[in-house]
Amino acid sequence: MQELETYITSYFGIPKDELTKVVNAFTPINYQKGDFFCKKDHYCNKLSFVSSGYFRVSRESGTKDITQWISGPGYMLTDLASLVFDQPARWNIQALSDATTYAISKEDYNNIGKHVPEWNKLEKLFLAKCFMILEDRVYQQLSMSAEEKYDALFEQNKEIFNQVPLQYLASMMGMSPETLSRIRKNKTS
Repeated sequence: MQELETYITSYFGIPKDELTKVVNAFTPINYQKGDFFCKKDHYCNKLSFVSSGYFRVSRESGTKDITQWISGPGYMLTDLASLVFDQPARWNIQALSDATTYAISKEDYNNIGKHVPEWNKLEKLFLAKCFMILEDRVYQQLSMSAEEKYDALFEQNKEIFNQVPLQYLASMMGMSPETLSRIRKNKTS
């Protein structure tokens, strides 16, 4: 759970006694490759920190299978609309490899503010961080060429290219697998 403590401390600067209360609300969950964290149209009742492994956030749109995000070590994972607004999940979230997460149940998530005075501030910062990531993703999709998107993702997260099937990365970047293969070939030659 050290990774979770480090994540919370680095992003939110929480006092040690409150950090302990927050971290103790999380429990480890192991997934095997192919296991679902949650399925579209079901309810997502947990927020998780990915300790190891990779998860694909996706759904079908017509005949296309769209990858919205790949979540790996050091990232939080949930279907936020389902967790916060009690809506059926909008995304399938599936393990792409064996993985370990630390999860807090929806019930504990909703009640932790009673035990941790800083929780409302932490939650606000967490949601703001999610929003900033989303803003960056939208900007990249609207303003960058396919090669610039590749470079940005590679700079941010090199190891993902060795861990995740390329068709999922291509979908996440809004390009065809052929375009991604061409870009990778040009980069390595």
